[in-house]
Amino acid sequence: MKTSLIVLMLALVSCQPQPESSQAYYDLEETGVRSGGIQMIPIHNGTYKVWTKRVGNNPSMKVLLLHGGPAGTHEYFESFDSFFPEAGIEYYYYDQLGSYYSDQPSDSSLWTIERFVEEVEEVRQALELDSTNFYLLGNSWGGILAMEYALKYQRNLKGLIICNMMASCPDYGAYADNVLAKQMDPAVLAEIRTLEANKDFSNPRYMELLMPNYYEQHLCRFPASEWPDPVNRAFKHMNSSIYTLMQGPSEFGIAGRLAQWDIKDRLPEIKVPTLTVGATHDTMDPRHMEWMATQVKNGRYLHCPNGSHMSMWDDQEHFFPGIIQFIRKVHAGVSP
Repeated sequence: MKTSLIVLMLALVSCQPQPESSQAYYDLEETGVRSGGIQMIPIHNGTYKVWTKRVGNNPSMKVLLLHGGPAGTHEYFESFDSFFPEAGIEYYYYDQLGSYYSDQPSDSSLWTIERFVEEVEEVRQALELDSTNFYLLGNSWGGILAMEYALKYQRNLKGLIICNMMASCPDYGAYADNVLAKQMDPAVLAEIRTLEANKDFSNPRYMELLMPNYYEQHLCRFPASEWPDPVNRAFKHMNSSIYTLMQGPSEFGIAGRLAQWDIKDRLPEIKVPTLTVGATHDTMDPRHMEWMATQVKNGRYLHCPNGSHMSMWDDQEHFFPGIIQFIRKVHAGVSP
């Protein structure tokens, strides 16, 4: 009788779902010389190459990360290493064309939203992501790129995550002027405005004013001396010529080629499950981010009460659990 009970217990245990082994998760299934998941992907008819790095192995949950800038780097996403592997989510770091780890051509005609969208599509194809497993996450400029990609190629998506980016650059500029600027010391703001009016952006005083009064308040809410190493590396490796051409010389408002970008009226065209992520102290209006979630067909809003533009660093307590929960719900077929 004791033997029968043991057999029964073993049978019951064998019927329980077994956790995915860490060995299987980290098997990158590489052939030839192993590169740690790094792949240089040809784009633009093979003229250039962009850098990608895969972490993990989950056929049903794959996230492609679109960094900000334009022409920032993947580096400030490295906090994902502390959360996504534990959740069993496969993800891809990716430096867009012009960014530090990818080719950096000098042809200014390349720096358009339309060409970047086609680049993301080429990367998707090379990585063999599809509508059964492909989640696209964009932060800041990466959010613009993610929205534009969804408007053209959402048939390839399983889910969309828009972090810290409004659907209108004019609205973003207005929020900076009418809300964020008014939170500054008037004397500090007047000096910043004078430097901007004189186009004296290279003056060291300009950054001396912006760093404590704007960047540390709305970009990454730590003293600059305590900014995480990946954040510092991302800023160090920024391609400033592309950034200035498209975004303008400062995070404090917007200029350049993106100044008039606005797709608010097209949000209802986005039908895939969509998560918008806003934060109390963000450079972007969190109420606008919440409103965006009501405009897409299948949206949900995640608020980071302690966060700023880089909530993946200064509000990890809310940012990562919310994103992971969204991905798992979409994966399970549950409305987000």
